[in-house]
Amino acid sequence: MPGSSRHDAWNFGESYDRYMGRWSRRIAPGFLDWLDQPPGLDWVDMGCGTGALTAAILSRCAPAGVVAVDPSEGFLAQARLNVPDPRVEFRLGGAEALPIDSASRDAVASALVLNFVPDIRLALSEMKRVARPGATIGFYVWDYPGGGLEFVRAFWTAATALDPTAQDLSEAKRFPFCTPEALRDFTEGAGLMDVACVPFEVPTVFQSFDDFWQPFTLGGGPAPGYCASLIPEALERLREKLRESLPQEGDRSIRLKVRAWGVKALTPGERT
Repeated sequence: MPGSSRHDAWNFGESYDRYMGRWSRRIAPGFLDWLDQPPGLDWVDMGCGTGALTAAILSRCAPAGVVAVDPSEGFLAQARLNVPDPRVEFRLGGAEALPIDSASRDAVASALVLNFVPDIRLALSEMKRVARPGATIGFYVWDYPGGGLEFVRAFWTAATALDPTAQDLSEAKRFPFCTPEALRDFTEGAGLMDVACVPFEVPTVFQSFDDFWQPFTLGGGPAPGYCASLIPEALERLREKLRESLPQEGDRSIRLKVRAWGVKALTPGERT
C-alpha cells in the first residue's frame, strides 16, 4: 500500500505543473487514444491535479461533460486557470469518497494519483461506484520500481549519495506496487472486468541544467518537498552532485524519458 512522506507537498499548483504536470500532459493523449471512448460521454477525472488529463479529455474525447475532483484547493485553483472550459465542473474531494452520485458517469479516469492514495482498493471501488454498467475505468501511474521516471530517479540517486536516509523517501521505495502484476491485482480485486495494462513512454528534454533543476526548488511534490527541507548548504551540494551526474548533450540539453503503466477495465454489465 502507499507509503507516506513528511516531504510530500500538494498545495502549490503552479509549481507542481512545472515539475510534473508538463510530463503528464505528454502521456495523456496516448492513454486516452488507448481507452478509445466514443464522443458525448460523461467523464470523471479523479485526482485532476492541475488539469493535465482533464484538458486532454476535452481536446481528444469530445465529452458531454467532465467532473474533475481533487483534494487540494491549490491544485483546483491552478486547474481552473489551465482549463477554462464550461464543460468541466471542478469539485473538492478525495479519491476514497468521491463527491459524485453512484452509477452516473460513462468513463472514469485518473492520472498519476492512485499510488498516493492510502487505500487503492477503496479508490478503485469508488471509481466503480460512480460508473454506469459497462463503463470504462482507466488510470496510469509512473513506473517507479522500474526506474521509468528517469529525471526523478537521477534526483534520488544523487540525494541518497549525499544523505543515505533519502532513499526511504524515494517513490521507488515507497511505491513498489506500481508494476503490471500488482496493478492488475488491485483492479481485478475491485470487481472490474477485462483488465489490460500497457506501458506508455515519452521523452523528457530539458533545455539546460537550470531547466532540469529549477522545478525541484519550487516545493510541489515529494522530491521538491525534500529540497525545501534542506539547509542552503546541503541544497547546493545536491545541486552540484546532480550537475556532475546528468548526461548533457553538446547543446547543454538533458535528454531522458518517462514511462507510465496504463490500466483499463470495464464495470460489470452492459453499457446503455
